[in-house]
Amino acid sequence: MLIFNVRIKHEELNFRFFQASPDMRGLMPACFRRPLKGYVFGYSDGETMRHFEVGKSAGQGWGLGWLFVFLIMLGGPSFADLPATIDRVKPSIVGVGTVQKTRRPPYKIVGTGFVVADGNYVITNAHVIPKEINTAKLEYLAIFTGKDKQMNIRQAVKVKVDEAHDLALLKFEGKPIPALSLGQSSRVREGEEYAFTGYPLGIIFGLYPVTHRGIISSIVPVALQANAASQLDPAQIKRLRRPYTVFQLDATAYPGNSGSPLFHPDTAEVIGVINKVFVKEGRENVLAKPSGISYAIPGEYIQKLLKRAGLN
Repeated sequence: MLIFNVRIKHEELNFRFFQASPDMRGLMPACFRRPLKGYVFGYSDGETMRHFEVGKSAGQGWGLGWLFVFLIMLGGPSFADLPATIDRVKPSIVGVGTVQKTRRPPYKIVGTGFVVADGNYVITNAHVIPKEINTAKLEYLAIFTGKDKQMNIRQAVKVKVDEAHDLALLKFEGKPIPALSLGQSSRVREGEEYAFTGYPLGIIFGLYPVTHRGIISSIVPVALQANAASQLDPAQIKRLRRPYTVFQLDATAYPGNSGSPLFHPDTAEVIGVINKVFVKEGRENVLAKPSGISYAIPGEYIQKLLKRAGLN
């Protein structure tokens, strides 16, 4: 802990700042400001205390109008807590797909989801959910948990779908899974760093959640202009009528990342859902030549979807 002890006209104020490590690399910037009538005439520096005194100058009258004290973290932001946060997030990550026992392989994972609410609900992208499920051949929607080849499969059902914001809420039966908390996406600022965890390549290498990170490069409109009106589909037309903004990230995501939670690296609070990537040279090159530009739906729409489902 670092203590600033400031004396202002015989009034002593204490400001305490907690640091994450002895070398202060985990200490976030902090400052305080207060109108003063005086000047700094003494300064001492120690391992745990820095002391400022403000008084009247004999020859200069009242000198400083404001005193600024900035505690600056050297070396830039730290992701020292990210490994611990990943450990907290991974149990809540699930694969989303379908199961059909007569098919080879019998299971197909097409995207990612994460557990919310009471531990029996999953948020994912609407486009991850198959438009048709072959119930005649006993195919069903499912979520997948576990590690490597040791998969646990649970049947799931659609509860609510928000096509406009590419979100879907699923429910599954059985023992609850640890749920993630939702943060305030309205407070997200450009330049802040976040992470997301999911199954970028499905289960090609087994059921291993993968984490990527990046900054919020921009907050941009979701509707992209088409070259001609004939290229606009109904969903795009709807978005043009009711535009909203999404988070643009300088992070590489892949098709299987659809539905991955975008979370704060320190608190694990979810502030968005990965839903698409920018493709440079056609869909066939999305794996070979990733653009490093991804997009996420702000978490405020998750909260609205949960509210519609009666889950607050």
